[in-house]
Amino acid sequence: MRNSYILKLPAFLSMAAGGKTSAPDMANFLVEVPKYFNWGFDVIDHWAKEKPGLQALVYTDDAGNVQRFTFKDVSMISNQIANFLKAKGIKKGDAILVMLPNIASLWFLVVALIKVGAVIVPCASLLTEKDLEYRIEAAHIRGIITDSMQSDKFSTILSKYRQQLSFAALADVREEEKESERKGWFTLAEAERESTVFHSTEENKSDDTCLIYFTSGTEGPPKMVLHTHVSYPLGHKATALWLGLKEGYLHWNISSPGWAKHAWSSIFAPWNVGATTFAYNTAARFNASKHLNIIEKFRINSVCAAPTIWRMFLLEDLSKYDLSSLKSAASAGEPLNPEVISRFMNATGITIRDGYGQTETVLAIGNFPGIKIKPGSMGIANPFYDIDVVDDYGNRLAENQEGNIAIRVTPERPFALLKEYANDPERNKEAFRYGWYFTGDRAYKDEDGYFWYIGRADDVIKSSAYRIGPFEVESALIKHPAVVEAAVVPSPDAIRGSIVKAYVVLRKNYTPSQELADELAMHVAKETAPYKYPRRIEFVESLDPVKTISGKIRRKVLRMAEFGREEKGVEGIEFAVKSLRDS
Repeated sequence: MRNSYILKLPAFLSMAAGGKTSAPDMANFLVEVPKYFNWGFDVIDHWAKEKPGLQALVYTDDAGNVQRFTFKDVSMISNQIANFLKAKGIKKGDAILVMLPNIASLWFLVVALIKVGAVIVPCASLLTEKDLEYRIEAAHIRGIITDSMQSDKFSTILSKYRQQLSFAALADVREEEKESERKGWFTLAEAERESTVFHSTEENKSDDTCLIYFTSGTEGPPKMVLHTHVSYPLGHKATALWLGLKEGYLHWNISSPGWAKHAWSSIFAPWNVGATTFAYNTAARFNASKHLNIIEKFRINSVCAAPTIWRMFLLEDLSKYDLSSLKSAASAGEPLNPEVISRFMNATGITIRDGYGQTETVLAIGNFPGIKIKPGSMGIANPFYDIDVVDDYGNRLAENQEGNIAIRVTPERPFALLKEYANDPERNKEAFRYGWYFTGDRAYKDEDGYFWYIGRADDVIKSSAYRIGPFEVESALIKHPAVVEAAVVPSPDAIRGSIVKAYVVLRKNYTPSQELADELAMHVAKETAPYKYPRRIEFVESLDPVKTISGKIRRKVLRMAEFGREEKGVEGIEFAVKSLRDS
């Protein structure tokens, strides 16, 4: 008989009602972490037992199919898959690569793998065969689960790593379509013959490895981020609080599987609190109008999306859509510009609440429901963490002083944090020092405990004697009516070392010109400070080629291009801003 463990969080709403907007007192906030914990049994089966009819998942796709599953359904189907995996030799500690789109099977599979005690290695469908081989070798992958659309990527891999890979299954092929088995694939549909009761033979300790994420660093190959059974599954109770989720809410996290934010907001956060996850499977490019129609049709209560998606929503006439079901909106992936928050609020009455975290953490800093919102701020610290702004030696900095965002790991390490970077002592040494985990991001903290993002440590622009955060310049550009999106990076300059360069996407009916470039530069100078304006502007049709699957702009790609090539012969339209000089 297992003991269910449901983590309780502090009452932020009552705290806010009392007028307090600063971070909670860490000395008075304690979290008791159990010695043994398995999210599949202790959360999913808990809901299935206590509220079997509670809706867990609503699925739809471009063909118009709609499926609804309760927590009891999820419990029983995941048990069948767990029995199937166990029968095929998958055991506790085996690393299983999972590369699936937003199909219902993905959710059942995650729960099943956790129940078995296997280690989940999520992968995005955009990965190449070379990327997959690297992950198979680095994480010692024992099994692969994908769909028929991606199976060809593994044809050579299954042969090359036949001694290492003991299991390969397709999640979207029906049992009667067994032609795939001749190629060495099982089908998850075979699990339908298994029992809906699953008995685990081994308990999961809370600090056993549950997930491995591959995340890119500034140099070298992707790093392996190890998470335990509590650090991610249970830790996202705080993420649910930031999202404003409640039991019975229908929540849509607009994202693709394979990156950490999908697990954050599509799986662990909503199901921790009994909210319903909405899943939309599409192979088409993002269409703002279609997504807004889905919110209206399914009466979505909560949406989380990357800033790019919120900006695209604002290109639509929002008055044409019935968004009255929407009660909560959140943004993650990269900072959300204040202008976007303001425009969406004016159009819908809903405030988009920004949040900050990493693959290595759960929600770390956020604009939680009930606290005062300061547009442009990341919000306040998650009480799971002692977060501060520190110098390079771990000394806490004074208010409004720029430094490193860091999480205290001594005298006690917070539970909702990565276990380690696997097989990477240098990266661990770099990240964990002076009693802190250094996130690699820079910010300052104001007198109320609110954090204000500056940028990645390697994104901050050093021009002459000035340090300039790209986010502030991008936010200023977006305030101009001509600008849809912008990315700001340093560009080499013989005198200053670097100057500010902006890649700008224009709205319809605006045409690139020297006059517009000068106007945008002057606009930024007025919005920020004279030394921060972009001295070079390049108008581009889209920034999509340099975005991650989560919609985050990879400034590093643009920065490397600036310093790795001559300007002559560059694709696109480039204007040197000559009309403005140093003041």
